[in-house]
Order: sequence, then C-alpha cells, then structure tokens
Amino acid sequence: MRIDRDGKKRYKVNLHMHTSLSDGHATPAEAAQRYLSEGYDAVAFADHWVFGGENKINGLTILPGAEYNTYHGDSRKGVYHIVGVGMEYNPNLDPWNVPVQEVIDAIRDAGGYVILAHPAWSLNTPEQIMALKGIDATEIYNSVSNVHKFNRPDSSIIVDMLGAQNCFFQLVAADDTHEYDYDACVSYIMVEAEDDSAASIMKGIREGKYYASQGPEVHIRREGNEIVATCSPCRQVKFCSNLAWSDMERIRHGHNLTEERYVIGPDENFVRVEVEDGLGRRAWSQIIPIPENNL
Repeated sequence: MRIDRDGKKRYKVNLHMHTSLSDGHATPAEAAQRYLSEGYDAVAFADHWVFGGENKINGLTILPGAEYNTYHGDSRKGVYHIVGVGMEYNPNLDPWNVPVQEVIDAIRDAGGYVILAHPAWSLNTPEQIMALKGIDATEIYNSVSNVHKFNRPDSSIIVDMLGAQNCFFQLVAADDTHEYDYDACVSYIMVEAEDDSAASIMKGIREGKYYASQGPEVHIRREGNEIVATCSPCRQVKFCSNLAWSDMERIRHGHNLTEERYVIGPDENFVRVEVEDGLGRRAWSQIIPIPENNL
C-alpha cells in the first residue's frame, strides 16, 4: 500500500498473468512470490480457460480471474482475448465452441469485470470492439506484447479511435506474464481502496478509481474548460484526444513536471493523459469525456 499525492491509499495490482495451470512458466506460489518481492498488493491469475477463485498466498491477495481466448493468431478471422476478474463463481465456458459475446455475457452473469486484452496485439479494429457489448475496460499497455515472439504492446491509438466514436472504456496496464523474465512486474494499475481485501480492491476497480502505470503517478481532473494533470516528477506530459492537432501544446517537456493544464477545444469529445518519467517509464490516466462536444 502507498499513499498518493492526494493522501489516498493506493494498492499495486496486476490483473493479467499466467501460471503453470495454463501456459505460464511459474507455479501459482512462484508467481505470487515474484510479485510480492516487487511490492504488489494483489494479482489475478488469468490462466487460459482455467478459473481461479479468491485466495491469499503469503499475504498477497489473489483476485478471481481467467482469460478466455477465442480463435487464434489470424486477425483476419477476429482474435479476441477476454480477461474476467472478480467473478463470484466459475462461468464454466467451453473453450471450443463459445462465441466471444457469450464469453462476455457469462463473465458478467458471474459478477465479473470484463477486460479486452491487448487489442493492438490482436489487431482488433474499433468496429470489431464496438460490436461487443458489456466490456468494462481495455488494456492500453500489455507488457508481454513487447518481448519474445510478440509485438504491438501499446493500444493507445485504438483507445483514441474508440474515443472519437464516443466509446469509452476504463484503461488497464497489465503484464500478461508468461515467461517471468522481461514480461514480469512491468505494468500495473494503482487502485484506490480501503484495504487489500479482494472485495475492497474489486470495488475500486469497478468504480474506475485507478490509473495505469509502469512507475509514475498520474491523476486527471476537469476544472471548467481545463483539464488538469498532476503527476510525480516527469519529463513529459501528453494530452490525448480525438483531435489530430490542437491549438494548445499537446506535449509538455521538462525535467520535473508535476502539474500541467490543458484548455479543452470546442471539438474535443474526450481527453486523457500519458506521462513519462526520467527512466522512460509511463503512466496513463483514465479518460474524461467532454459530453457537450459530442456530435
């Protein structure tokens, strides 16, 4: 647990990782110990088609979770990887025959929170994503997609294309850990919660009280016609929206930036913020919709 710049308790959480129960290279106990050693408060074992219930391992909170991947590697046929966390019971899905919308529906019926995993890696188009109903969040960054046999870890452009169509999801950074080398303990969310219990952390997640990070702290709020971004000392603050360009300076550079303001343009229907610290680590805010500018 950490206290953020606003005095709120924050818990470090990875919502997407794999163990030897599916295709991960660590047992659940080994995986838990690795993340405990890096200061994590909670994780979700999202093994492929293997539901894992709520648990504690050496004090680390294990959130209920599973990943359901439909189809395989050819994006022309549609590649959808859906992570469910916080389910109250096993959805008992058939890995061979269930369509992606049925996966989402089953997770929600079980009380779960639905995350679209690595849409950039999967080459999911905005049209494909918008056809799905019931998604709560999407990964904006996926660590494993930057190493080994994968690529395309950053889904920011897809998030912005969705936002331009008034389609807004909460934003998650996660490791999707398999190898437990370069893909471990890189990207996570910082959740505002009362304590490290699964119920408290899931409450914060469902309410969107978290930011995605690899190290920096970032917060975003609206004050009238301005978006205010506050962060731990960073070298870059980026304001992202539906506009291809803006009369305001979109990217701010410096050595120890901690607060930047951005005037909302008349055609902007959302704004979000990305920051980068001196070590090249990034963080991503949630999205602030600008409903009065919707077409």
